[in-house]
Amino acid sequence: MKKKIAIVAGGDSHEREISLLSAQTVLDNIDKELFDAHLVIITEEEWVCHYHKVKIPVDKGDFCLDVDGQHFHFDAVFITIHGTPGEDGLLQAYFDLLSIPYTTSNHTEATLTFNKWMCNQLLTSLGYACAKSVLLRSPEVVNSAKIVSKVGLPCFVKPNDCGSSYGVKKVNRLEELDEAVSYAFQHGKQVLIESFLGGTEVTNGAFSQQGNTIVLPITEIVSENDFFDYEAKYEGKSSEITPARLSEEITALVKQTTELIYHDLGLKGIVRIDYMIVNNVPYVIEINTTPGLSTESIIPQQAKVVGITLKELFTTVLEEALND
Repeated sequence: MKKKIAIVAGGDSHEREISLLSAQTVLDNIDKELFDAHLVIITEEEWVCHYHKVKIPVDKGDFCLDVDGQHFHFDAVFITIHGTPGEDGLLQAYFDLLSIPYTTSNHTEATLTFNKWMCNQLLTSLGYACAKSVLLRSPEVVNSAKIVSKVGLPCFVKPNDCGSSYGVKKVNRLEELDEAVSYAFQHGKQVLIESFLGGTEVTNGAFSQQGNTIVLPITEIVSENDFFDYEAKYEGKSSEITPARLSEEITALVKQTTELIYHDLGLKGIVRIDYMIVNNVPYVIEINTTPGLSTESIIPQQAKVVGITLKELFTTVLEEALND
């Protein structure tokens, strides 16, 4: 009998648009001989399942539908929400309470990796290289001189709890810092200020299969803009080169680092880790536990290079969730 799968998309953040594109990719490529998949869109206002072109409310009490008087429950959830509540651990904790398997890391790891500052503090303590950083909480007074004395110039200012490069600015002069912080606070409740890392930007995907970590090829990011911002990511203002133009030694080091982080943080499902390579050292920029899966996204590109179809990839992560 086919397993009933909810492909959960939407969310409450600016990343909703990307989430819907990811969900459509999963819906288009899921193995329909193995899975009976339905799109569930979650917003602050409502939870709705698109059940054979009919919109049916989802009961938040048990994540079930009422279909022709029958209780329709899901066997597993494929989470494609980027940002809250699908990437910050909220949905994972909810599904844990209901004992419904899902395709991402659990709520503890999702919460940790979504908080960039906390994640980088842990990674640093474990011996991984990360940029110097300062965390601001609203309505904290910004001491620009003190911040710059720690992280230097130029530096990056970004929301600590948001993805897809929303609210990010590169600051080159001291007098630009206040405006950049105010802008970042429009997109998140905390602001992270990080030292500039000049080098080669790359990103590396991984997933688990039967207890083994499968590390995908590395993608090199060459942005037409000053950095890999939203326009570069989603509006074609960058070149994404897979596999990355790295030496064999650096390629092996980045992939080894990805595998070690996946293991050390207890990650699950499809993960993408972003790096900046400086003087042959891979500095961790960010860990994405629900990375973009649209046809233009990086994970599908990396899978294609090694001959992994999206149907195979999605089947693997669903089977891992169901058998966990």
